Amino acid sequence: MSTLESLRHLLRQSHHARPEDLPEMAMRAARLVDARAMVIYLVDHQQRELIPLLGGSAPERRCFGIDGTLAGRAFSMITTCLSEAEPDGPRLWAPLLNGAERMGVLEVVFDGPVPDQAADDCALVASLLAELVVTRSLYSDTIERLRRREPMQLAAEMLRAQLPPLSFSTGHLMISGVLEPSYDVGGDAFDYAVNGDTAHLALFDAAGHGSAGGTRAVMLASLALGAYRNARRAGLGLIDTYHHIDNAVRAHDRAGMITAVFAELDQVTGALRVISAGHPSGIVLRQGKVVKVLPSPTALPVSLGDRRPPVVVEEALEPGDRLLLYTDGITEARSPDGEEFGVERLVEFTTKALADQLSAPETMRRLVHAVLDYQDDRLQDDATVLLAEWRSPAPTPSDTEVFTSSAREPLTIEE
Repeated sequence: MSTLESLRHLLRQSHHARPEDLPEMAMRAARLVDARAMVIYLVDHQQRELIPLLGGSAPERRCFGIDGTLAGRAFSMITTCLSEAEPDGPRLWAPLLNGAERMGVLEVVFDGPVPDQAADDCALVASLLAELVVTRSLYSDTIERLRRREPMQLAAEMLRAQLPPLSFSTGHLMISGVLEPSYDVGGDAFDYAVNGDTAHLALFDAAGHGSAGGTRAVMLASLALGAYRNARRAGLGLIDTYHHIDNAVRAHDRAGMITAVFAELDQVTGALRVISAGHPSGIVLRQGKVVKVLPSPTALPVSLGDRRPPVVVEEALEPGDRLLLYTDGITEARSPDGEEFGVERLVEFTTKALADQLSAPETMRRLVHAVLDYQDDRLQDDATVLLAEWRSPAPTPSDTEVFTSSAREPLTIEE
């Protein structure tokens, strides 16, 4: 059966599928690519483990770590990996991608030699299964429960439901964020959107973590997120957006306090405009080096905006530049002997990851894990980081060139 017919077959099954039906759908799809079995693995919220989604005729499997495994390499490097020296037959691992968002991996087990076209065919099936994982999870708690490795606190439940996907790409711009701790967050949040040529980025840090289980800070952060989206969708500029959020928070909670950073990036010209509301405003990285630490603060924290007008900082980015935004939970994380993680360590880690040609999502995953390890996995404050990579100028409407990206060649490992 052709690849196209295989996808049609899967699509016909998908319209009424539940998350519990996906494991059996994957097993049936295995026959369409001349494989014996297909097993879906989903990444946990801390992005440390890959957890099998089992059911139907899917073979028994256990979860395993991302670091140090071939499946984890397929996930972290966003590539197809093949291991031929397996006792039960060759095994191929393909990343489950919803756009740029990494959902997990797909294990494909073959009885004999892997066909030449198998990597491409399995990547297509994995793409469809990833889409189904996302859409089916909107109507059920099954997938969300599977991805949790410990109880989710109420404050975290409230906030995480409002965050955008961790990663997004237009081809010309990659945006990736991460928030820790996963199960007990306070008032940190991030948001982004790409409207036409303009990318909008925001980071919030609401005061009140630890009060009433963190719900006050989460309610403030939720209000700021809603006001930010409301202003953005109304077409307000950066300064008016700041005042809109400021007025909304002050009207709800006069004593509430939120530091924040708001940015707009023109994907055609690389023009960057930033307001830092009592918050670290960000770092511009170019060719592995810090070329600019943006001025901060340029405005008072949200709820104090009526006391002083904000100032917009402008910077011209070059293709390949990265904008790194972070909350103080990153830089103020302390080792057991009291030493801060600090800005220098943050920059050193990020530049090394980029020099190793890690993707933005993988850089963010490893950075937050480094911060957690530095503080013995016990953060005293939320740690949030957002990385925007301007890869190349987006085409203007008059351009006829269509952006395409070539997939990486499969990685073969013989044991």
